[in-house]
Amino acid sequence: MQADYHVHTYYSDDSECPMEAMAKKAVQVGLEEIAFTEHVDYGVKTDLNCDYENYFKELERIRQKYQGKLTVRAGIEFGVQLHTMERFQQDYEKYPFDFVILSNHQVDDREFWNYEFQKGKTQEEFQCAYYEATYEVVKRYKNYSVLGHLDMIKRYDQHGEYPDEKIMGFVDKILGQVIADGKGIEVNTSSFKYGLKDLMPSRAILRRYYELGGKILTIGSDTHDTVHLGDHIEDVKEILKKIGFRKFCTFENMIPVYWEL
Repeated sequence: MQADYHVHTYYSDDSECPMEAMAKKAVQVGLEEIAFTEHVDYGVKTDLNCDYENYFKELERIRQKYQGKLTVRAGIEFGVQLHTMERFQQDYEKYPFDFVILSNHQVDDREFWNYEFQKGKTQEEFQCAYYEATYEVVKRYKNYSVLGHLDMIKRYDQHGEYPDEKIMGFVDKILGQVIADGKGIEVNTSSFKYGLKDLMPSRAILRRYYELGGKILTIGSDTHDTVHLGDHIEDVKEILKKIGFRKFCTFENMIPVYWEL
């Protein structure tokens, strides 16, 4: 199975790529399945979140047009904070999602990409605060499929590398909760695009997930344009096999479907 399970189009505020262009490219590069996972980040965005009504209308049109060539799943990326959980719950109950990525993009409405969250904190303080906030959310919010780019904060750390061993205590709690809830994690291949030194999450975190008994894994490029669709997914599969994993997942109606790596 050739699948990309983290794909953004112009229904996300940080992409201008038409949904059909992404579907067309998916077929061209040999993908069999994709999940569109548009951004919703309540608390910091209002009219910039995914337009659900038009998203689902176009997605259905794309499904019909590419039937037999490409399986298209209705995904979403929820940027959940403690004070926004209720709004995400309402969305989850209202719309027929196949797949939900739970992500941590901001804490207390302070975003990482513009360094508002990191401002005034030492590297240790904002690193620890990021993982603590992620744990508090997964303890309370349960309507998702996989936890997205678990160590994403390293993309926005101007101090340089922060050793995995310093955050593994937090990671153990997060992964333990994810596994206990029957959820999974994703491997986000944008680590290659951003020039990171390791995968996202890192190999150490992936090994710990394996050791703890984690089985649900998706792989996605987190692309916002057609150029990076499917990027390094086959490379990641080989790395996962070396760690010990034998299967990865796609989703239908929020239920994982397992495939051989």
